[in-house]
Amino acid sequence: MLKANAIIGQSGGPTSVINASLAGVVEAAGEFDGIGKILGMRFGIEGFMADNIIDLGKESTEAIEGLKRTPSSALGSCRHKLTDAELPKILEAFKKHNIRYVFLIGGNDTMDTINRIEIYAKEQNYDLTGIGVPKTVDNDLFGTDHTPGFPSAARYIALSVMQAGILARDMQKVDQFVVFQAIGRDSGWLTAASAAGKQTLADAPHILCLPERPFEKEKFLKDVKRCYDEFGFVSIVCGEGITYSDGRAVSASETTDRFSNIEFGAMGGASAATVLHRMLSDEFGFRGEFQITESLPMCAADRATQTDVDEAYMCGRAAVQLAKEGKTGLMVTLERQAGKEYKCTTGSIALEKVAIRAKPMPDEFINAEGNFITDAFLDYVRPLIGQLPRYVKLKCNRV
Repeated sequence: MLKANAIIGQSGGPTSVINASLAGVVEAAGEFDGIGKILGMRFGIEGFMADNIIDLGKESTEAIEGLKRTPSSALGSCRHKLTDAELPKILEAFKKHNIRYVFLIGGNDTMDTINRIEIYAKEQNYDLTGIGVPKTVDNDLFGTDHTPGFPSAARYIALSVMQAGILARDMQKVDQFVVFQAIGRDSGWLTAASAAGKQTLADAPHILCLPERPFEKEKFLKDVKRCYDEFGFVSIVCGEGITYSDGRAVSASETTDRFSNIEFGAMGGASAATVLHRMLSDEFGFRGEFQITESLPMCAADRATQTDVDEAYMCGRAAVQLAKEGKTGLMVTLERQAGKEYKCTTGSIALEKVAIRAKPMPDEFINAEGNFITDAFLDYVRPLIGQLPRYVKLKCNRV
């Protein structure tokens, strides 16, 4: 392939480390003789179609290096559902700017976007290399052990639930329960991560409501009563996308995005957490709290793990390496190596195997009751989120 320009875009919800992947692509592209200018899409593919393009090569070395510790999406993001009618316009823009390398950093829908662009270019006999770089706090991409962004968000959730659990324990004479809602439309990876800091049965959380299992109201209420009787308060963590057995969202939300995905936090509507809160108040007369962090776990750079930063950067560089090898139509993956010590390398998977689909938690990570996780999940997640603090508890021996 002749020397040509490369363009990089970011799409979907951000993460604390998505910019580390951007830094990896930019730095590796700058070392590749086959790439001329390194361009950036402002606000993803939607901005690209509006010719909103910047020259990343004009950014300082310090700025690119600083991306590794800068949260959110430095290029700006979008949630645009690409139509077939827009593909010719995109191809013309590639030709106009002599773009032959496209790197998109994102999740399932982003992989669908770059997959369709790469296929269309091939059909039009336009020599284009399209590589996807994984990103999502949901951890629901197929073909990769985990996604950059998940470890840091998982740490955020674990710390939040640990600390809120101590608050709930000490405030149980005021509030008898707390419901924490985690991100996760179809998968409960972050909901499950909330239990990573649990040390004793009495510690939060007590009950997990996972999207992988249908929500059963009567069983849930029995679980709550059991935990309240045993611990004096109840800590519940629910995934935003939990549903009843008939597929109805517990949140009762009907607002959807351009990809027909329910937007659980949109328009100020009901959420799973508020529905569960009302359910417990009505059933037991309890007073309680609900906590919904929404996008905060996506941008909490102060809780980002070094492992996550390093792996996000590694994925960005790996994307350019695949391009140098003449490969296209792939997404970079993270592959965990066997052994006692945690180690991860990069691999790749065809974009068509990743696009749109969501990866649920495997059955071996969920207990038989469907309301908590197993030790196998803890073995999986703890190396990713790093050491968590251990808090003390007074013996409270009465006089």
